[in-house]
Amino acid sequence: MNSSNLVQDGQNNKLIYKFPNSVVFKNNSIAVSSVSMYYSWFNISQALGNNTFTYSWTNGTTVTTYQVVIPDGLYEIAQLNSFFQFVMISNDTYLIDSSGKYVYYAELILNPTRYAVQLNTYLFPTAANLPSGFTAPSPSFVFPTQSFNPIVTFPANFNNIVGYNAGFASNNNVNNAFTPTPSPYVTKGDDGTLSYLSTKAPNVQPNSSVYFSLSNINNPYSQPSSIIYSLVAQGVVGELIRERPPQFMWNKMIDGAYNQLTLTFLGTDLQPIVIQDPSMTILLTIKEGDEYGGKN
Repeated sequence: MNSSNLVQDGQNNKLIYKFPNSVVFKNNSIAVSSVSMYYSWFNISQALGNNTFTYSWTNGTTVTTYQVVIPDGLYEIAQLNSFFQFVMISNDTYLIDSSGKYVYYAELILNPTRYAVQLNTYLFPTAANLPSGFTAPSPSFVFPTQSFNPIVTFPANFNNIVGYNAGFASNNNVNNAFTPTPSPYVTKGDDGTLSYLSTKAPNVQPNSSVYFSLSNINNPYSQPSSIIYSLVAQGVVGELIRERPPQFMWNKMIDGAYNQLTLTFLGTDLQPIVIQDPSMTILLTIKEGDEYGGKN
């Protein structure tokens, strides 16, 4: 099967192979022989329900909550942080230092040592305490009457990407008065910086495995019974995945006459997964005889 077998619905997740004539199968088994396809399925999307989080900002005495809506795509944590900064620029929630560089007061970074995503929020000054040479992003900018740290909130589904509990919210630290409870997951610096760590393993790619679901299969050991293979994405996004199983994993075909086979790619939730790149080749091998022996 290759791109010519794809159902043309824009999702690139279903291939149909039509036999030249109807074929009668009896005591046959089938296995995946080789796979060649690109790592091109999104980890963040509206369909997955994990594409938003929020942050709150104080203008004068008014607290405004901004929603960060992430466009569907394949993201690493560094790219998420870059988009977060883009949103903060759009909302005028940053400062400009004496060198003309933008200064952001919240960030997401990787902490490989702790196998975590680290959220840092920084103490935003009042106009009276503005660092030397710093300026506001626009003439209409309103400084807060009290210093504060932005409140960053991770809702359900997005929280799994960064490894926090659903509904997590960082502290506002008004006037640098917040004292965190001793914990390995939150620390506070003398300058008012608050650093948070994931409390569970981040799941940056919810669909790290793709299941192959094939019609006309009766696999008594899987649920659903049509699953014949699991492909684990390796390398960086956009790379070609080449896989050849070291041995065939035979799956019993349901006896009957068929004129086609349908292969569907499923995510870890067992729902069809949208694949961006249609370039793929899937080789299947059919064996005649019982599932333990017989001829190929």
